[in-house]
Amino acid sequence: MRGIFYGWRVVAACFVIAIFGWGLGLFGSSVYLQAVTSAHGWSIAEVSSAISVFFFVSAAIQGLVGRSIARRGPRPALLLGAVSMAISVVLIGRVDHIWQLYPCFVLLGVGWATLSTTAISATVAPWFERHQGRSMTLAIMGASFGAIGGVPLLLYAIERLGLSNGLSAVGIASGAVLIPLVALVLRYRGPAELGLRRDGGDATTIENEGPVASHVANALNRRRLLWSSTIAFALVLVMQIGFITHHVAFAQPFLGTAGAGMLVSATGVVALLGRLYLLKVIDNAPVRRLACQAMFAQIAALIAIGLFPNVAVIVGASLIYGFAMGNITTLSPAVVRREFGAEAFGSAYGAAATVIQFVTAFGPALIGNLRAALGGYPPAFLVAAVATAIGCAVLHFGGERRARQA
Repeated sequence: MRGIFYGWRVVAACFVIAIFGWGLGLFGSSVYLQAVTSAHGWSIAEVSSAISVFFFVSAAIQGLVGRSIARRGPRPALLLGAVSMAISVVLIGRVDHIWQLYPCFVLLGVGWATLSTTAISATVAPWFERHQGRSMTLAIMGASFGAIGGVPLLLYAIERLGLSNGLSAVGIASGAVLIPLVALVLRYRGPAELGLRRDGGDATTIENEGPVASHVANALNRRRLLWSSTIAFALVLVMQIGFITHHVAFAQPFLGTAGAGMLVSATGVVALLGRLYLLKVIDNAPVRRLACQAMFAQIAALIAIGLFPNVAVIVGASLIYGFAMGNITTLSPAVVRREFGAEAFGSAYGAAATVIQFVTAFGPALIGNLRAALGGYPPAFLVAAVATAIGCAVLHFGGERRARQA
């Protein structure tokens, strides 16, 4: 087959999907928290608890998403996600009572589960071997553009059109883009349906030219490898989700609403730079070591905010945190893909993602309640730094020497 390998078209489609998935899902939650509390006068803790439902629902169906993509291909699951996210964004702008937020975020959770890391990784994984890290990084890189453009777009739409009309316009636009994209491009389960091998090459190329070391998981170590990465990323990502959700809220008193939105966008820009760095090194570097380096950067940023909460530190630490943020998200499935291989990836990462998503679902409420209990965001972020350090240690010591070098 001549021309561009179809797997790269799948990557491009997943890149666009990630823009909307992260822009309206994960990063959008920060805007929903600020906009809904401002519009209705509800407390941050109350709205944070409702937003946590979005993560709980996503966690509950991660396994179903992975199995569905493995058995039926990506199109059914991602179509469901596109429709669910579009409707949920519209409905969030129309709530009148706090209880109405819960079904909205249930629906948003379905959209997030089917348009984020697990779904995108499972969609891309069958198409590549030599370029497994690069393809996943490129696909998930759309998340950075979701942060760069999604938050300012949401804030602008709400400011210009009001909460209800603004979110309605954004939700309808997302459906108009995602539904035809998924339907037209994500038609195949993998290269075999097109008579191709992974990477678009022949079997000899795949077996003998891959720069990635052999998979290290076996009957003796697979449980330790999987659980160490699962626990580590769960601890780190629960704090990362909480940070992202509360980013606008804790930055607003220092920078104002517009300034906080600009900071979130800038954080997305540096996350993109972090992913570009990862794109260059991931296929030939020890992925656990890369993840630990990113976690160290986040620990330093959280400690800085916790000890020195002023404008300069908040801006600088947010940018440092953001540079590592995209790498953490990408390396979560990359570690499992590297150590378990393409064939076992769906079931292995599906199990890991269920735990990770369930734990991270506590992120918004956890940071919100830590803020209330400890008297502000700075001490809450010091607690987050400790949790991130524990996750880093688990990831480092949980892998075998061979696994760390692979």
